[in-house]
Amino acid sequence: MRPDDHAGTDGRDTDEAVLALDIGGTKLAAGVVRADGTVLSYGTCPTGAADGARAGLERLLELGRGVLAAAGSEPVRLLGTGIGCGGPLDSSEGTLIAPPHLPGWRDVPVTRLAGEAYGLPAVLDNDGTAGAAGQWRFGAGRGTRHLLYLTVSTGIGGGVVIDGRTYRGAAGNGGEPGHVTVRPDGRRCAGCGRAGCLEAYASGTSIAERAREAVARAHREGEPTLLGVADPLTAEDVAAAAREGDPLARRVWDETTDALSSGLTTIVNLYEPELVVLGGGVTRSADLLLPPVRENVARLAMGPAAGAARVVTAAGGERAGVLGAAAIGFERLPAPGARPEDGTLASSSKTPA
Repeated sequence: MRPDDHAGTDGRDTDEAVLALDIGGTKLAAGVVRADGTVLSYGTCPTGAADGARAGLERLLELGRGVLAAAGSEPVRLLGTGIGCGGPLDSSEGTLIAPPHLPGWRDVPVTRLAGEAYGLPAVLDNDGTAGAAGQWRFGAGRGTRHLLYLTVSTGIGGGVVIDGRTYRGAAGNGGEPGHVTVRPDGRRCAGCGRAGCLEAYASGTSIAERAREAVARAHREGEPTLLGVADPLTAEDVAAAAREGDPLARRVWDETTDALSSGLTTIVNLYEPELVVLGGGVTRSADLLLPPVRENVARLAMGPAAGAARVVTAAGGERAGVLGAAAIGFERLPAPGARPEDGTLASSSKTPA
Protein backbone atom coordinates (compact mmCIF):
# COMPACT_ATOMS: atom_id res chain seq x y z
CA MET A 1 0.00 0.00 0.00
CA ARG A 2 1.36 3.42 -0.90
CA PRO A 3 1.78 5.81 2.06
CA ASP A 4 -1.04 8.14 1.01
CA ASP A 5 -3.58 5.46 0.08
CA HIS A 6 -6.60 4.72 2.25
CA ALA A 7 -7.45 1.05 2.16
CA GLY A 8 -10.11 1.30 4.87
CA THR A 9 -10.78 -1.54 7.22
CA ASP A 10 -11.37 -3.81 4.24
CA GLY A 11 -7.68 -3.43 3.37
CA ARG A 12 -6.45 -4.61 6.77
CA ASP A 13 -7.15 -7.77 8.70
CA THR A 14 -9.08 -7.12 11.88
CA ASP A 15 -6.45 -8.97 13.91
CA GLU A 16 -3.90 -6.27 13.02
CA ALA A 17 -3.36 -3.42 15.48
CA VAL A 18 -1.42 -0.17 15.89
CA LEU A 19 0.04 1.49 18.96
CA ALA A 20 -1.32 5.04 18.71
CA LEU A 21 0.28 8.03 20.46
CA ASP A 22 -1.35 11.46 20.56
CA ILE A 23 0.85 14.36 21.72
CA GLY A 24 -1.12 17.35 22.98
CA GLY A 25 -0.02 20.51 24.70
CA THR A 26 -1.66 19.54 28.00
CA LYS A 27 -2.39 15.82 27.62
CA LEU A 28 -0.66 12.76 26.21
CA ALA A 29 -2.83 9.84 25.15
CA ALA A 30 -2.03 6.34 23.96
CA GLY A 31 -3.96 3.30 22.90
CA VAL A 32 -3.76 0.00 21.10
CA VAL A 33 -6.30 0.10 18.26
CA ARG A 34 -7.43 -2.74 16.03
CA ALA A 35 -8.07 -2.32 12.30
CA ASP A 36 -11.83 -2.17 12.84
CA GLY A 37 -11.41 0.77 15.26
CA THR A 38 -11.75 -1.22 18.47
CA VAL A 39 -9.64 0.39 21.21
CA LEU A 40 -8.13 -2.52 23.11
CA SER A 41 -6.45 -0.36 25.75
CA TYR A 42 -6.23 3.36 26.44
CA GLY A 43 -4.44 5.71 28.81
CA THR A 44 -3.61 9.38 29.34
CA CYS A 45 -1.26 11.50 31.40
CA PRO A 46 -0.28 15.19 31.58
CA THR A 47 2.20 16.35 28.95
CA GLY A 48 4.17 18.53 31.33
CA ALA A 49 5.41 20.48 28.31
CA ALA A 50 7.25 22.98 30.51
CA ASP A 51 9.49 20.16 31.75
CA GLY A 52 11.06 19.93 28.31
CA ALA A 53 11.11 17.43 25.47
CA ARG A 54 13.16 14.73 27.22
CA ALA A 55 10.82 14.43 30.22
CA GLY A 56 7.71 14.66 28.05
CA LEU A 57 8.93 11.97 25.69
CA GLU A 58 9.82 9.68 28.58
CA ARG A 59 6.23 10.04 29.83
CA LEU A 60 4.88 9.38 26.34
CA LEU A 61 6.95 6.25 25.76
CA GLU A 62 6.14 4.91 29.22
CA LEU A 63 2.45 5.53 28.58
CA GLY A 64 2.80 3.53 25.37
CA ARG A 65 4.42 0.65 27.25
CA GLY A 66 1.53 0.72 29.69
CA VAL A 67 -1.19 0.37 27.05
CA LEU A 68 0.82 -2.33 25.27
CA ALA A 69 0.99 -4.28 28.51
CA ALA A 70 -2.73 -3.78 29.12
CA ALA A 71 -3.56 -5.17 25.66
CA GLY A 72 -0.94 -7.90 25.78
CA SER A 73 -3.38 -10.79 26.08
CA GLU A 74 -5.21 -9.85 22.88
CA PRO A 75 -4.35 -12.07 19.86
CA VAL A 76 -3.38 -9.29 17.45
CA ARG A 77 -0.44 -8.49 15.19
CA LEU A 78 1.11 -5.11 16.01
CA LEU A 79 2.12 -3.25 12.85
CA GLY A 80 3.96 -0.42 14.59
CA THR A 81 3.31 3.01 16.05
CA GLY A 82 1.23 5.89 14.66
CA ILE A 83 1.92 9.30 16.20
CA GLY A 84 -0.13 12.49 15.92
CA CYS A 85 1.13 15.92 17.02
CA GLY A 86 0.55 19.53 16.13
CA GLY A 87 3.00 21.00 13.63
CA PRO A 88 5.12 22.25 12.19
CA LEU A 89 6.70 18.86 11.70
CA ASP A 90 8.43 16.77 9.06
CA SER A 91 6.17 13.76 8.55
CA SER A 92 8.51 12.00 6.12
CA GLU A 93 11.48 12.20 8.53
CA GLY A 94 9.32 11.73 11.62
CA THR A 95 10.61 14.90 13.31
CA LEU A 96 8.83 17.53 15.39
CA ILE A 97 10.28 20.82 14.12
CA ALA A 98 8.94 23.42 16.56
CA PRO A 99 5.30 22.93 17.66
CA PRO A 100 4.15 26.18 19.32
CA HIS A 101 2.09 24.23 21.89
CA LEU A 102 5.27 22.43 22.99
CA PRO A 103 7.83 25.17 23.75
CA GLY A 104 11.40 23.91 23.47
CA TRP A 105 10.48 20.73 21.59
CA ARG A 106 12.68 21.54 18.60
CA ASP A 107 13.93 19.03 16.03
CA VAL A 108 12.77 16.02 18.06
CA PRO A 109 13.20 12.73 16.10
CA VAL A 110 10.08 11.23 17.62
CA THR A 111 9.63 8.29 15.24
CA ARG A 112 13.24 7.20 15.69
CA LEU A 113 12.84 7.33 19.47
CA ALA A 114 9.58 5.38 19.32
CA GLY A 115 11.20 2.81 17.04
CA GLU A 116 14.04 2.34 19.51
CA ALA A 117 11.62 2.07 22.43
CA TYR A 118 9.27 -0.49 20.92
CA GLY A 119 11.37 -2.24 18.28
CA LEU A 120 8.80 -1.55 15.56
CA PRO A 121 8.42 1.04 12.77
CA ALA A 122 6.72 4.35 13.56
CA VAL A 123 5.12 7.13 11.50
CA LEU A 124 4.27 10.74 12.38
CA ASP A 125 1.61 13.10 11.05
CA ASN A 126 0.10 16.45 11.95
CA ASP A 127 -2.69 15.81 14.45
CA GLY A 128 -5.20 17.59 12.22
CA THR A 129 -4.28 15.33 9.31
CA ALA A 130 -4.50 12.34 11.66
CA GLY A 131 -7.88 13.56 12.90
CA ALA A 132 -9.24 13.72 9.36
CA ALA A 133 -7.93 10.22 8.63
CA GLY A 134 -9.41 8.93 11.90
CA GLN A 135 -12.87 10.33 11.25
CA TRP A 136 -12.78 9.00 7.67
CA ARG A 137 -11.64 5.52 8.66
CA PHE A 138 -13.28 5.01 12.06
CA GLY A 139 -15.64 7.88 12.82
CA ALA A 140 -18.30 10.20 11.43
CA GLY A 141 -16.86 10.08 7.91
CA ARG A 142 -17.08 6.34 7.26
CA GLY A 143 -18.33 5.75 3.73
CA THR A 144 -17.47 9.23 2.42
CA ARG A 145 -14.96 10.17 -0.28
CA HIS A 146 -14.45 13.89 0.45
CA LEU A 147 -14.16 15.04 4.05
CA LEU A 148 -13.06 18.19 5.85
CA TYR A 149 -12.13 17.95 9.53
CA LEU A 150 -11.67 20.84 11.98
CA THR A 151 -10.69 20.54 15.60
CA VAL A 152 -11.91 23.63 17.43
CA SER A 153 -10.07 23.61 20.72
CA THR A 154 -7.19 25.57 22.30
CA GLY A 155 -6.28 26.37 18.70
CA ILE A 156 -7.86 25.32 15.41
CA GLY A 157 -6.37 22.57 13.30
CA GLY A 158 -7.69 20.17 10.77
CA GLY A 159 -7.18 18.08 7.72
CA VAL A 160 -8.73 17.05 4.43
CA VAL A 161 -9.53 13.76 2.74
CA ILE A 162 -9.91 14.19 -1.03
CA ASP A 163 -11.31 11.34 -3.12
CA GLY A 164 -10.52 8.89 -0.33
CA ARG A 165 -6.92 10.06 0.11
CA THR A 166 -5.45 12.05 2.97
CA TYR A 167 -4.09 15.39 1.77
CA ARG A 168 -0.71 16.36 3.23
CA GLY A 169 0.73 19.03 0.96
CA ALA A 170 4.26 19.39 -0.37
CA ALA A 171 5.94 19.50 3.05
CA GLY A 172 3.50 17.35 5.01
CA ASN A 173 1.74 20.19 6.84
CA GLY A 174 -0.97 21.00 4.31
CA GLY A 175 -4.59 21.58 5.24
CA GLU A 176 -4.40 24.26 7.96
CA PRO A 177 -7.97 25.58 8.23
CA GLY A 178 -7.21 27.52 11.40
CA HIS A 179 -5.17 30.00 9.41
CA VAL A 180 -7.73 30.94 6.80
CA THR A 181 -8.24 34.73 7.01
CA VAL A 182 -11.72 35.68 8.20
CA ARG A 183 -11.12 39.27 9.33
CA PRO A 184 -8.49 41.17 7.29
CA ASP A 185 -6.57 43.50 9.61
CA GLY A 186 -8.27 41.78 12.56
CA ARG A 187 -6.92 40.26 15.76
CA ARG A 188 -3.37 38.93 15.82
CA CYS A 189 -3.17 35.13 15.65
CA ALA A 190 -1.00 33.69 18.42
CA GLY A 191 -0.29 30.59 16.37
CA CYS A 192 1.12 32.11 13.18
CA GLY A 193 1.44 35.83 13.91
CA ARG A 194 -0.79 36.98 11.04
CA ALA A 195 -3.88 39.16 11.46
CA GLY A 196 -7.45 37.92 11.25
CA CYS A 197 -7.02 34.13 11.21
CA LEU A 198 -9.96 31.88 12.01
CA GLU A 199 -7.99 30.64 15.04
CA ALA A 200 -7.85 34.21 16.39
CA TYR A 201 -11.68 34.33 16.52
CA ALA A 202 -13.12 30.83 16.95
CA SER A 203 -10.64 28.86 19.06
CA GLY A 204 -11.41 28.19 22.71
CA THR A 205 -8.48 30.43 23.67
CA SER A 206 -9.85 33.30 21.59
CA ILE A 207 -13.41 32.90 22.89
CA ALA A 208 -12.17 33.21 26.47
CA GLU A 209 -9.81 36.08 25.63
CA ARG A 210 -12.47 38.11 23.82
CA ALA A 211 -14.94 37.45 26.62
CA ARG A 212 -12.47 38.75 29.24
CA GLU A 213 -11.97 41.91 27.19
CA ALA A 214 -15.73 42.37 26.79
CA VAL A 215 -16.36 41.81 30.51
CA ALA A 216 -13.72 44.40 31.43
CA ARG A 217 -15.42 46.95 29.13
CA ALA A 218 -18.83 46.07 30.53
CA HIS A 219 -17.66 46.60 34.10
CA ARG A 220 -16.21 49.99 33.20
CA GLU A 221 -19.46 51.00 31.51
CA GLY A 222 -21.80 49.48 34.11
CA GLU A 223 -23.26 46.85 31.77
CA PRO A 224 -24.56 43.81 33.69
CA THR A 225 -23.26 40.37 32.76
CA LEU A 226 -23.25 36.87 34.20
CA LEU A 227 -19.55 36.54 33.42
CA GLY A 228 -16.80 37.54 35.83
CA VAL A 229 -13.47 39.14 35.01
CA ALA A 230 -11.28 36.71 36.95
CA ASP A 231 -9.36 33.90 35.26
CA PRO A 232 -9.90 31.18 34.46
CA LEU A 233 -12.74 32.12 32.11
CA THR A 234 -13.34 29.40 29.52
CA ALA A 235 -15.20 29.03 26.25
CA GLU A 236 -17.55 26.69 28.10
CA ASP A 237 -18.34 29.49 30.58
CA VAL A 238 -19.19 31.80 27.68
CA ALA A 239 -21.45 29.18 26.11
CA ALA A 240 -23.23 28.57 29.43
CA ALA A 241 -23.85 32.30 29.92
CA ALA A 242 -25.08 32.62 26.33
CA ARG A 243 -27.58 29.83 26.99
CA GLU A 244 -28.83 31.83 29.98
CA GLY A 245 -29.46 34.78 27.70
CA ASP A 246 -26.54 36.97 28.83
CA PRO A 247 -26.27 39.67 26.11
CA LEU A 248 -22.50 40.06 26.40
CA ALA A 249 -21.85 36.32 26.17
CA ARG A 250 -24.30 36.13 23.28
CA ARG A 251 -22.35 38.80 21.37
CA VAL A 252 -19.06 36.97 21.91
CA TRP A 253 -20.61 33.67 20.87
CA ASP A 254 -22.25 35.18 17.78
CA GLU A 255 -18.91 36.67 16.72
CA THR A 256 -17.42 33.19 17.15
CA THR A 257 -20.01 31.40 15.02
CA ASP A 258 -19.88 34.14 12.38
CA ALA A 259 -16.10 33.76 12.08
CA LEU A 260 -16.29 29.97 12.04
CA SER A 261 -18.99 30.12 9.37
CA SER A 262 -16.92 32.52 7.28
CA GLY A 263 -13.84 30.31 7.44
CA LEU A 264 -15.80 27.15 6.73
CA THR A 265 -17.55 28.76 3.78
CA THR A 266 -14.20 29.56 2.18
CA ILE A 267 -12.90 26.03 2.76
CA VAL A 268 -16.15 24.39 1.61
CA ASN A 269 -16.04 26.44 -1.60
CA LEU A 270 -12.43 25.38 -2.13
CA TYR A 271 -12.74 21.62 -1.50
CA GLU A 272 -16.50 20.93 -1.92
CA PRO A 273 -16.53 18.16 0.71
CA GLU A 274 -19.57 15.98 1.27
CA LEU A 275 -18.98 16.11 5.02
CA VAL A 276 -17.57 18.69 7.44
CA VAL A 277 -16.63 17.16 10.80
CA LEU A 278 -16.10 19.45 13.78
CA GLY A 279 -14.20 18.12 16.80
CA GLY A 280 -12.40 19.56 19.80
CA GLY A 281 -13.45 20.96 23.16
CA VAL A 282 -15.53 23.86 21.83
CA THR A 283 -17.90 21.36 20.18
CA ARG A 284 -19.04 20.30 23.64
CA SER A 285 -21.36 23.29 23.12
CA ALA A 286 -22.63 21.83 19.83
CA ASP A 287 -26.21 22.87 20.64
CA LEU A 288 -25.12 26.52 20.31
CA LEU A 289 -22.44 25.98 17.69
CA LEU A 290 -23.90 23.76 15.00
CA PRO A 291 -27.25 25.42 14.17
CA PRO A 292 -25.87 28.86 13.22
CA VAL A 293 -22.82 27.38 11.47
CA ARG A 294 -24.96 25.00 9.41
CA GLU A 295 -27.37 27.79 8.50
CA ASN A 296 -24.64 30.27 7.56
CA VAL A 297 -22.58 27.82 5.48
CA ALA A 298 -25.71 26.70 3.62
CA ARG A 299 -26.57 30.34 2.94
CA LEU A 300 -23.11 31.67 2.10
CA ALA A 301 -21.36 28.85 0.25
CA MET A 302 -21.70 28.48 -3.49
CA GLY A 303 -24.75 26.46 -4.50
CA PRO A 304 -23.24 23.06 -5.38
CA ALA A 305 -20.79 23.15 -2.47
CA ALA A 306 -23.49 24.24 0.01
CA GLY A 307 -25.76 21.46 -1.19
CA ALA A 308 -23.07 18.81 -0.86
CA ALA A 309 -21.66 19.59 2.59
CA ARG A 310 -23.22 18.28 5.78
CA VAL A 311 -21.81 19.64 9.06
CA VAL A 312 -21.60 17.15 11.96
CA THR A 313 -19.63 16.64 15.16
CA ALA A 314 -16.77 14.18 15.43
CA ALA A 315 -17.11 10.64 16.73
CA GLY A 316 -14.81 9.03 19.28
CA GLY A 317 -15.05 11.49 22.16
CA GLU A 318 -11.83 11.86 24.16
CA ARG A 319 -10.31 8.97 22.21
CA ALA A 320 -10.59 10.73 18.84
CA GLY A 321 -6.90 11.77 18.91
CA VAL A 322 -5.76 8.19 19.49
CA LEU A 323 -8.07 6.92 16.73
CA GLY A 324 -6.52 9.51 14.41
CA ALA A 325 -2.99 8.44 15.26
CA ALA A 326 -4.03 4.84 14.71
CA ALA A 327 -5.57 5.70 11.35
CA ILE A 328 -2.34 7.14 9.99
CA GLY A 329 -0.56 4.06 11.30
CA PHE A 330 -2.85 1.76 9.32
CA GLU A 331 -2.49 4.07 6.34
CA ARG A 332 1.29 4.34 6.26
CA LEU A 333 2.82 1.37 8.07
CA PRO A 334 3.84 -1.59 5.92
CA ALA A 335 1.87 -4.80 5.93
CA PRO A 336 3.33 -7.50 8.17
CA GLY A 337 4.63 -9.52 5.22
CA ALA A 338 6.77 -6.57 4.14
CA ARG A 339 9.20 -6.93 7.06
CA PRO A 340 10.72 -9.81 8.98
CA GLU A 341 9.52 -8.88 12.49
CA ASP A 342 6.75 -10.95 14.04
CA GLY A 343 5.00 -7.84 15.37
CA THR A 344 2.96 -9.56 18.04
CA LEU A 345 2.12 -7.70 21.22
CA ALA A 346 3.82 -10.37 23.27
CA SER A 347 7.12 -9.84 21.49
CA SER A 348 7.02 -6.06 21.26
CA SER A 349 5.57 -4.80 24.52
CA LYS A 350 8.67 -5.40 26.56
CA THR A 351 10.67 -2.47 27.85
CA PRO A 352 13.92 -2.24 25.84
CA ALA A 353 17.19 -2.60 27.70
